[in-house]
Order: sequence, then structure tokens, then C-alpha cells
Amino acid sequence: MKALFKRLLIAVAVLLLLTAAVGAYQMHKHANGVPVLNYHQINDRDENSLTIRTDQFEAEMKYLADNGYHTITPAELLAAWDGEGALPEKPVIITFDDGYADNYKNAYPILQKYGLKGTIFVVSDFLGTYPNYLTWPMAEEMHKSGLIDIESHTLSHAQLDQLGTREELDKQLRDSKQAIDWHLKKDVRFIAYPCGAFNEEIEASTLAAGYNGAFTVHYGLAEPSENRLQLDRVPVFGSNSHTFLRFKLRLLYAPIFGPLDELQRNLRADGHEFLARLLMVP
Repeated sequence: MKALFKRLLIAVAVLLLLTAAVGAYQMHKHANGVPVLNYHQINDRDENSLTIRTDQFEAEMKYLADNGYHTITPAELLAAWDGEGALPEKPVIITFDDGYADNYKNAYPILQKYGLKGTIFVVSDFLGTYPNYLTWPMAEEMHKSGLIDIESHTLSHAQLDQLGTREELDKQLRDSKQAIDWHLKKDVRFIAYPCGAFNEEIEASTLAAGYNGAFTVHYGLAEPSENRLQLDRVPVFGSNSHTFLRFKLRLLYAPIFGPLDELQRNLRADGHEFLARLLMVP
């Protein structure tokens, strides 16, 4: 019995050492990556996986400010990668998808408080149309502040890989950019794909519409070696039991948890729910 117990301890120790080695390798491999945090709603009303409570969001922004993170825009990220300037120490991009009104009412004042930049990918047809979404005056005020970068999330949040024709695809990408450009007197250059859906045709249409970069919902860091039309982000949404610890783990260890998250999703898609539950992904 003692011999069996000893062998078990050795096996556990070896497993832990291998896990630590793989983790260290992943962190080193992705050392040049930049975390692009992905939020949606910030409020104390909606209880769903897209929503972070206001106090949780403030705690996370305070952590970034207190720990030497410097917020940048997608344009500043690509400019640095192209040798047109340098990234600051501990760069991070804060993004919001869809363009909810609570981004203005709740998130924007917190970003102002801590002097942090943010990027909101808006569904242009929703602005000023639905009460839960931004109005154009709200978007204009934030844009003029210099803290908030307004970019595209398509015309009507269509899942781009499910559209019937290239004409429909081009319209979603082109008309959204034109609407934001016209209302805010700016040149939109970035898009976040709705539901993270993309393919070669979508990438070609994205370039043709005048975008320089596009973001997915794939869990990982944005890196210079990546296809700029497939930039990864760190999803902060996706859990009805979001905690500050979960935020820190995702921010600090995305190179480790990203691949585990993908494996977990693949296992669930193949019907292996039990195996998926064994993976510890915050």
C-alpha cells in the first residue's frame, strides 16, 4: 500500500511539474501579446452572461490603473506593430461590443475617473433606435472626449457567415462604417465580428470596405504575428458567476487558459460534457 501511495505521489508531482512547464512555455511564447478585454453590458439590472455589475467593472478598472496598465486604441496597437511608435508598458485595450446605453451611463464615468481609454464597437442601425442602446449624441460626446474610440460592429448585428449574398455582406460592413464616419466625422478602421464569425470571404469584404483590422471572440492575446483580420480578445463576459478572481486570471494568464477554453468548447460541441467539466477554465 505504501509503495502504491508513493508511486501515486510521484505521478502527481510529475504531472504538476509538466503542467507548470507547459504553462511557463505558453507565457513565454506569448510574451509580446496584448490583452484586448471584451465586455458587453455594464449594469446592475440584467442577470445574464453578457452583463458585468457596475461595482465589478469599477474594481477591474481600478486594478488596471493601480497596477501600471496603460490603455491604448486598436489604431495605436497596429501603429506600434508597424514601427510607427512604441507600445507603453503593460498595454491593454478595453472593448465593448454592441453599443449599449449603459456603456455611456455606467462604464464611461468609471473610465473617466481612472483616465482609461475604451473602444466601443457599435451596431450602427441600433443607435438612436432602441432604448437600450446608445444615441448618436452619446456616442459623439464620448468620441469627442478623446477617451472613447467608436468603431463598427456591423449595420444590424447580422452573423456575417450566414448572409445569403456578397451584396448583403458588403452592405453590413460598408454601410455601418459610413454611418459612423458621417455621424462622428471620423474614419472607422476597425470592426468586431458579430458572434466572432468570419471566413475568407468576410475578410476580403472587410478589407474592401476600408477596415484595417478586425476582432473575434476567440480567447487569446492580440499578437503581431496574428492575421489582423482575426485578432484575439480576452472575453470578460460569458459567466453568470463572474468574480474579480476570474477577471485577474483571464487578464494575467490568457495564454494558458485560452487553449483550455477552446478545448473545452470542442469537447462540448462533440458531446463530451463530462470531460469538458474536468477542465478548470475561469
